[in-house]
Amino acid sequence: MRSYVAESLGTFWLVLGGCGSAVIAAAFPELGIGLLGVSLAFGLTVLTMAYAIGHISGCHLNPAVSIGLWAGGRFPANQLLPYIVAQVVGALIAGGVLYLIATGKGGFDVTGGFASNGYGDHSPGGYSMFAALLTEIVMTMMFLLVILGATDKRAPKGMAPIAIGLCLTLIHLISIPVTNTSVNPARSTGVALFVGDWAVAQLWLFWVAPIMGAVAGAGIYRYIGLADSEDS
Repeated sequence: MRSYVAESLGTFWLVLGGCGSAVIAAAFPELGIGLLGVSLAFGLTVLTMAYAIGHISGCHLNPAVSIGLWAGGRFPANQLLPYIVAQVVGALIAGGVLYLIATGKGGFDVTGGFASNGYGDHSPGGYSMFAALLTEIVMTMMFLLVILGATDKRAPKGMAPIAIGLCLTLIHLISIPVTNTSVNPARSTGVALFVGDWAVAQLWLFWVAPIMGAVAGAGIYRYIGLADSEDS
């Protein structure tokens, strides 16, 4: 139970910190943090939580990561569903807190996006559904490769949170214009349900694509990681 609570808290922080930076601070008059700031905010949430709760729950904060770790032989199947539920609950609570904060400003309109992920007319750069699908698959695949590699027992000790946090920052720098960057079904769900309408209608892609990418990344790492172990 402590692991599940830790996952909820960690995912809460990821959504509040990452999506909160996009909703509240990204375009703040004259001092907005912009795309670079939002990307860094997402990376920092993972980095800080990895040090805070990594030793308690593993700090997945993401259903796709949990599924990828299971596919990579690093996580038991019987904990998948409780972890995913805990992550989604944490994301929804964060979405609610962010909504209450954001609506404290006069004129705020949640239909403007609320940091939701989208494609087509709802992609920040107007990218197609195929481009969004491919982006989310590839980015999540690389995320899992970094996670599995950085947490491998042969990797430098104590450095995994930094590598994983910086990887998530880089992923956002690349893909915010395409999908507003998900690579995390819980993060997408946590804000989409407050927007409703198109955000919920397009939410399927931000579950399917990250899970596909995570499984692909896990499969690739199981191959190259095992080969490296055998060669050494």
